[in-house]
Amino acid sequence: MRTVTDVDRSERMRIVEAVHLLQEASPTREPRSLHLRLPGYEPSRLVDARELAARLGLRQLWVKDESSRMGLPAFKIMGASWAIYRAIGAALRERTGREIGPWATLEELAEQIAPLRPLTMTCATDGNHGRAVARMARLLGFSARILVPADMAPARIEAIASEGAEVVRHDGTYDEAVARSAREADERTLVISDTSWPGYEEVPHWVIEGYSTIFWEIEDELAALGEPQPDLIAVQIGVGALAAAVVRHFRRAENSIRPFILGVEPTRAACALASIEAGEIVELPGPHDSIMAGLNCGIASPVAWPLVSRGIDAFIAVEDERARQAVRALADEGIVAGECGAAGLAGLMTWQEAFGGDLGGKRALVIITEGATDPDAYRRIISSQI
Repeated sequence: MRTVTDVDRSERMRIVEAVHLLQEASPTREPRSLHLRLPGYEPSRLVDARELAARLGLRQLWVKDESSRMGLPAFKIMGASWAIYRAIGAALRERTGREIGPWATLEELAEQIAPLRPLTMTCATDGNHGRAVARMARLLGFSARILVPADMAPARIEAIASEGAEVVRHDGTYDEAVARSAREADERTLVISDTSWPGYEEVPHWVIEGYSTIFWEIEDELAALGEPQPDLIAVQIGVGALAAAVVRHFRRAENSIRPFILGVEPTRAACALASIEAGEIVELPGPHDSIMAGLNCGIASPVAWPLVSRGIDAFIAVEDERARQAVRALADEGIVAGECGAAGLAGLMTWQEAFGGDLGGKRALVIITEGATDPDAYRRIISSQI
């Protein structure tokens, strides 16, 4: 286990910079207006995990279960759908001078954007983002070309292909696949990435915006139940898009509660923690081979980094065995989570073991970002074979 907290940073400067940044980036409910019109949309469940809370010494533990979102086993469709909607709107404006007009169904939207065809959407992925991009492309009548690392689990590759996408294995790391996908942009190819690089910032920003629906759902449901908002949040980092969305929502100026935010990474891909230690974004050399596959990233997204570095209170890197323990703990609560999906809880459990007294009386939130996207691996973990 490795950890970094913000105790050695200038608190005054950090707060001033964070407030300035977040006032510019305060989230709205606009992405939800799109999500409400997508097939199968409904709020994902929020589970009150009482037995697990007692085990961790928490007053309460809320589990936002993103293992089923509009027919997909992960949260990524929330960001991908909004980013694609914004990107095709920009492309339509550029090519025809027209804006997307009112629409009620995806068929009506697809008719309006017909002048963009043929059009291919591409990205690099560790699994879930690529499948979400492929799903949206299919729904809108576009094609998809998804680049994946060569070592991706066959079940995840098959899931992407099931959306009608062309899947291209890249003989290298996820970060190398990202670099390759960036070179594919042209007049008939839109790159829909959840990470950024110089000159490519808008789409990853829209991905972060799209995740806002998840946190409005949490806030609205807790309000309806008469429950307070969480004061401790453990969130997976990866390239940082989801973690940035957490910071945007819970650090916004009008939010009266300032929860403690714990960022979680695998020890084999702890690029955010390494960057915090260095005081700037650094690339962590591979191989990045954690079982938390969706977090196997060697460099943080520059778009997400200002929010992640200023808004997260502590960073923790956890071993793969912690993720397995978290998968089993969630299964005991009736929640099916893959290794990456359970990573937030793995970080919280590790933090509790190291600093147990800090959790007493806290109302915590973790996000199950994916279900069992590799069924064989999930069965082995649950049966304790590995």
